[in-house]
Amino acid sequence: MRRAVVLLAMIGLPGEALANGRPPSTNGVTFHPTDVHSIYVRSTFGLLVSKDDGCSFRWVCEKAIGYGGEFDPKYAVATDGTVFATTFEGLRVSRDGGCTWATATAEAAAGPGKISDIWIDALDIAADGTVWVATAESARPNDVFSSSDNGVTFAPRGQASATIWWKSVKTARSNPQRVYLTGYQVAGTLPDGGQAPPTAHLRRSDDGGATWIPLELFGERPDPPTIKFGATPIVLIAAVDPKTPDTLLLTSLGANGSQGDRLYRSTDAGFSFTEVLATTDAIRDTVFAQDGAVYVATPAGSFRSTDNGATFAPLAGSPQLACLGQLGDGKLVGCGANWEPDFKAVAVSSDSTTWSKQFRFVELAGPLQCDAGTTVATACDPLWPSLQQQFGATGPNTCGVLPDTTLPEPPAKEPGGCCDASHSGVPITAFVFAAGWLALLRRRRRCCD
Repeated sequence: MRRAVVLLAMIGLPGEALANGRPPSTNGVTFHPTDVHSIYVRSTFGLLVSKDDGCSFRWVCEKAIGYGGEFDPKYAVATDGTVFATTFEGLRVSRDGGCTWATATAEAAAGPGKISDIWIDALDIAADGTVWVATAESARPNDVFSSSDNGVTFAPRGQASATIWWKSVKTARSNPQRVYLTGYQVAGTLPDGGQAPPTAHLRRSDDGGATWIPLELFGERPDPPTIKFGATPIVLIAAVDPKTPDTLLLTSLGANGSQGDRLYRSTDAGFSFTEVLATTDAIRDTVFAQDGAVYVATPAGSFRSTDNGATFAPLAGSPQLACLGQLGDGKLVGCGANWEPDFKAVAVSSDSTTWSKQFRFVELAGPLQCDAGTTVATACDPLWPSLQQQFGATGPNTCGVLPDTTLPEPPAKEPGGCCDASHSGVPITAFVFAAGWLALLRRRRRCCD
């Protein structure tokens, strides 16, 4: 059935959505820190923005944000609503809710804080509003930077390296002076002049980046390393306990077979780690929930911990979670499959056991409503008719009213239809074509099972 799912996902879908070679899907979620009504969902064809509790989502195309291809920006939202996005060409910033995008420091004079022409690969916003980024450019030195003026200017934090690509930066919610940083060193030089193997790095700052403590558990300390690595030794700070800055979870990418990751836990601020989970698919998100539970999301099956991340058990009944986050009101928001098997591009749950559909692509309300001349109006509005047609987008049907009267009313469901097939967003011809393929594949499935 997996081949059939991919086929159905790809047939009749817009060229813009498939330009990066991937079927349309959701794979990331970010929230406004002080507005529980706003949800920002990353997709393979741009950013989807809701300002009404997920009732309606509007689209910001990749071109407006400033990227393309098989690339997924990391997003963060400041308390004033400023949206930040990482790209290969710098940090993109929108200060009007996503309508106008510019590159941070692009207008600044050349200097150590200019980051407008380098790959920004890591992003976080501390509880005190400090914006943290780190770079991972292969052809020039990399560093970690911070901004105390909401991304207007940046200052390097003393981690410049010609051999390390900085891959993640994360601050502690309970202490914004505590910063964790990970990097990947492609190769190094041994004291005798020989070539050192690729190395993973973990560092910690207790004073907002003024000084850093190397936590090299990966071969530079005399005691044996406790962390297993994949073919490429990359580790990421998965999450920091919001109640105590000394407890953190670390993901080792590709360390459990070709597809799976390993998750490690430290309760002593990164000096030692214990493995707590091995997954068969990539870990997409790790969440310390408000009720004390810890969640780990993977498309092949997610997990829940009730002892602060010391042990995990499978999370029964969840969608194929390609992302997971928690709103300020406690609601869990996850990225499921828009088509089979979930029929939930965005899924929500109040108890982690029962998940309901919040959004599907057929309910996309249009491009983000922006003034003429803004980045979105110029770049995205012309692309919308094609996207609308190919998704069969009729606007939201969960809010009771359509947010844009120019969109057609949803067609009435025909009795005896298969689930919400009338709202599937795939043209009838696509289903006819797909049916032929399904017959050839001899795959049978009951309607709505």
